[in-house]
Amino acid sequence: MEIATGTEELLADPMLILGDSNENLPAAEKVRRERARESASGILNYSTDASGRTFVFALAGDLYISELGQTEPSRIETNPGVYDPRISPDGKKVAYVIGSEFYVISGIDAEVTESSIRENDRDITWGTAEFVAAEEMRRERGYWWLSDSSGLIVARADNTDVQKWYISDPANPDREPVVVRYPSAGTTNADIDLYKVSLDCHKTLIDINKNKYPYVVDVQCNLGEPVTVVAQTRNQKTLVVVTLDVNTQEIQTKAELRDPFWVEIVPGVPRWHNEKLLTVSEFEGMRSLMLDGELISDSSHWVREVLAADSQGVTYSASVEPSEVCLYRVSETGVEKLSPSGHVATAKIRAGTTVLVQASIEKATTYSVVTNNKKFPIHSYASEPAVNPKVTFLKCGAREIEAAVLFPREPLSYPLPILMDPYGGPHAQRVMKARNMFLSSQWLADQGFCVVVADGRGTPGRGQNWERSIYGDFAQPALDDQVEVLENVVDRYGSAVDQNNVGIRGWSFGGYLAALAVLRRPDKFHAAIAGAPVTDWELYDTHYTERYLGTPSDHPENFERTSLIRDAHRLERPLLIIHGLADDNVIAAHSLQLSSALLAAGRQHSLLPLSGVTHMTPQEEVAENLLLLQVDFLKQNLTQG
Repeated sequence: MEIATGTEELLADPMLILGDSNENLPAAEKVRRERARESASGILNYSTDASGRTFVFALAGDLYISELGQTEPSRIETNPGVYDPRISPDGKKVAYVIGSEFYVISGIDAEVTESSIRENDRDITWGTAEFVAAEEMRRERGYWWLSDSSGLIVARADNTDVQKWYISDPANPDREPVVVRYPSAGTTNADIDLYKVSLDCHKTLIDINKNKYPYVVDVQCNLGEPVTVVAQTRNQKTLVVVTLDVNTQEIQTKAELRDPFWVEIVPGVPRWHNEKLLTVSEFEGMRSLMLDGELISDSSHWVREVLAADSQGVTYSASVEPSEVCLYRVSETGVEKLSPSGHVATAKIRAGTTVLVQASIEKATTYSVVTNNKKFPIHSYASEPAVNPKVTFLKCGAREIEAAVLFPREPLSYPLPILMDPYGGPHAQRVMKARNMFLSSQWLADQGFCVVVADGRGTPGRGQNWERSIYGDFAQPALDDQVEVLENVVDRYGSAVDQNNVGIRGWSFGGYLAALAVLRRPDKFHAAIAGAPVTDWELYDTHYTERYLGTPSDHPENFERTSLIRDAHRLERPLLIIHGLADDNVIAAHSLQLSSALLAAGRQHSLLPLSGVTHMTPQEEVAENLLLLQVDFLKQNLTQG
């Protein structure tokens, strides 16, 4: 977009580039999309130089470069399988990854020279994020250009001592199982080192005391600032900020953030602003913005992300109401609100230009460019959803639990069966004032249900005590809050709903919560659909699980009280378990072991394995038929109460 006029220009079209060819993705890109829950295809990432005029991207494993005004991108000859290419700030070099190998090419505007780092060991990777970084820390990258383009900081991940798990494809027994290195709770993580790497790929180790701080959370190489590394202890109770002099290799510790429960990783911080350290810390029960330890955000704001720190001030997103997200800027004149209430907003900000992303319950997500007091909409080619949700937002019970209720858009006979539709766990909210959050819930309501979505204790947006209340046990508090919301909905809507016909469905943590509901509270829940549930937390990854439960050796009681398998003998309600057999996040062993325990206890249940499906269900026919099957299951099992 030319921001002076708002005119948009097509720069790269994957359909024109690929033609009739298939988009054959490198294995690393498939993994990245799975970690990011990205189901789209085409050009999903790109990198620009400091001027913003030259850019690179990967498509179907090939490397392309182009610039503004160029009629079509140029393909750079490389080996196949290019992943995560990034152009240098000066626009004259490109780095990328192929498999476990790291490459740098120079002279892209003249004679191309190539250097690489490779080891003859597939368990050692250069330049990619290890599993827990991508899955739990929001760090999808494994290398960073220095601001002067003289070299890079590159991560080396050694997975040799991480346990091997094998994911087979029972539907195709001739195929070898996929070997994954999965660090489950209490086991060995990948060993991460950082190196300064020159353009000819000469490497120098950076000592950040990895024995004390094994988790690399972020690396920042911003112009005019020292190279900064953010790292974390294994128990996640300490986050350290260190700076690196790339010439002398001198390391200086600038801050250690501590918390008796865990230090939350907040996008955009820690970072530097006017030579002071900008952090987000818990202040009087709220997640607040601090500058060198001093509060600078409004004390009523629960800070979600820091979006920019520049000459205009510090721009961040925050919630006053948990279901809304607004943008704010704090400067010398105070805190200014940049987006309206009643919306869910975020932004990308660079060089005085803001790309504003807004959603509301009434409208689809909109994108616009704001600069120099001008605002231009970015055209969206997305199809309009066939469903327009009608949502009532509630605060339920003594804890004022955030909930959303959806009835059929066309009148049906009452009372309606109730369908609880939660996620209900850490790091994710379902009750947000954004239309697309409720598309599937409204479709389910239209099939003849009163659908209830509730965010109980442990979910974001409500402050320190709310999140920390699940520490050591995220089973019972999460379940108790679903029960409290259910009882509140019954009280509010009376004869319109049927408290003797209550179902619950969910995926991932929501699947765990659904199974937990019928195992522990069959008096309230009469049927459940558990999609890809975690059934034994000893089988889930280190960074997520240990944050809340500790390790199995130190706190076995936490794993015992949160296990679904322990409660298998209690099942007396219909339970449908669904799991993708190719899932490498919540592996299918979770559901298979629960099914075995239920069988051993003589408890009837249904198990639906999905061949070739991962933790996502991006295939349209799979997603559609799964919804239809779930409705059939609920209608068959919510008639006896």
